[in-house]
Amino acid sequence: MADLKQLHDAVLNGDAKTAKAVTEAALAEGIEPMKLVQGYMMPAMAEVGRRFECNEYFVPELLLAARAMKASLELVRPLLAAKGTQPVGRVAIGTVKGDLHDIGKNLVAAMLEGGGYEIIDLGVNVTPEQFIAAVKEKGANIIAMSALLTTTMPSMKTTMDALKQAGVRERVKILVGGAPVTQKYADDIGADGFSESAAGAVAAAAKAVGV
Repeated sequence: MADLKQLHDAVLNGDAKTAKAVTEAALAEGIEPMKLVQGYMMPAMAEVGRRFECNEYFVPELLLAARAMKASLELVRPLLAAKGTQPVGRVAIGTVKGDLHDIGKNLVAAMLEGGGYEIIDLGVNVTPEQFIAAVKEKGANIIAMSALLTTTMPSMKTTMDALKQAGVRERVKILVGGAPVTQKYADDIGADGFSESAAGAVAAAAKAVGV
């Protein structure tokens, strides 16, 4: 009998090998994939986020937890897709044009994936056209933009304008974040949500889509 608490603890402690092994054992026993996600992985990532906010965890711990969760999700995701289980939302995430930083973006992607969102990772130096294509071709209903430099922040506004011109702005909720980004800037450019940390991104996304 798979000890599912081990799955929670493995994700919390960043133990990818154990997370994968427990997930394999649980699935072999016929345990529902969604039970593993909602009952153990998501609560573990929520606790990771809480510890990060309280300065008990730092970026290395966050990255390890994300990697452990990803190891489990790789086994679970195809089963959920086969059952027709819909994600909470489909997020196209990327660091804006001109900016090559990806650690913050990767952390946010991991936290959102742990929160039940499907992630379309566009990478770094992402053009407005790439974000638009993710909405039109891949059905993204949330766009998450990251900027780590004050000089690249204007790319967020440029992307917002391009989404409007392409006629897809009303189809998506837009989240912004990154070291120099503030709530005021998010409000000024008309974003739907802002978070100053990776851990807070899940709450910002949930609020934006009304979950």
